[in-house]
Amino acid sequence: MRLDGITVDYVPFVSPARSGSYGRWGAWAAPSLAAYLHARRRAFDVVHAHNAVPAGDAVRRARAGKPLVVSVHGGDVFFTALHHGEQTVRPVFESARLILANSAGIGRRARELGAREARVVHLGADVPDHLPRRDPHTVVTIGHLVGRKRHADVIRAIWSLRDRLALKYLVIGDGPERGALEELAAELEVDAEFTGQLPHEQALERARACAVMALPSIDEAFGVAYIEAMAARLPAIGCRGEPGPEEIARCGEGIRLVPPGDVELLAAELGAILSEPAYLADLGERAQQTVREHFTWEACGRATVAAYEDALR
Repeated sequence: MRLDGITVDYVPFVSPARSGSYGRWGAWAAPSLAAYLHARRRAFDVVHAHNAVPAGDAVRRARAGKPLVVSVHGGDVFFTALHHGEQTVRPVFESARLILANSAGIGRRARELGAREARVVHLGADVPDHLPRRDPHTVVTIGHLVGRKRHADVIRAIWSLRDRLALKYLVIGDGPERGALEELAAELEVDAEFTGQLPHEQALERARACAVMALPSIDEAFGVAYIEAMAARLPAIGCRGEPGPEEIARCGEGIRLVPPGDVELLAAELGAILSEPAYLADLGERAQQTVREHFTWEACGRATVAAYEDALR
């Protein structure tokens, strides 16, 4: 198939029968990947794998004979290394010519796991040309409904502000915690809408009509949801000490950080932002400026091409 003028080939591979074998996916996928790489008629100079497992591990086992660049998005260091052992990711990091980390914190962890060189390449977000009419009383969260995303903290924070602000909560995404979150919102009489999983553009359209994006999650390697909201002039709230939110906050304004699990301070930030329209507007403008200066796809593309060139030296 062709995507943006580029030929994209999908390589079928065999995966383990059980999710518990995730750490072995690279070994399962390697034979089919090796056969594909060796059968290609077009020459290639560098292999770029997204995630050490399974893609990077499959490339390593396939012995492609070309420099390997691995993008690390967080799962390798937060999930795979923790639940399946460092031996699943360390050989990949050690064999890669270059590791591309989405935040400085992830880069540090990759070096601890054997990476020879790790550099930060920020992901990007598109700044929309037009924005819809905004509801100044709606908080939005986009993400998988799992415990570490801490949607329940947002529900409780909105409930604690009930005597000051009549807020609504838009929850975009689906996952195993949905039922419990719906029950909590109903129990606390929080006006919450759960949309389920939406196509990306539709999710962005719904989110852009809100006032602020709250995602107080833990184990957050980067969090494209933050910068996609900020690109639309929505202030964002994340957690202090998490690699992604800390990285965004270091680059500019427009994201506020609270301690993980601190519902009281989360409510205080929401109250401060949403009770002052002028502050909300100013923080939103600063958020968008941060994205324009630090988190564009153009900058991401240039940094990635530079990484390829360095890997070939």
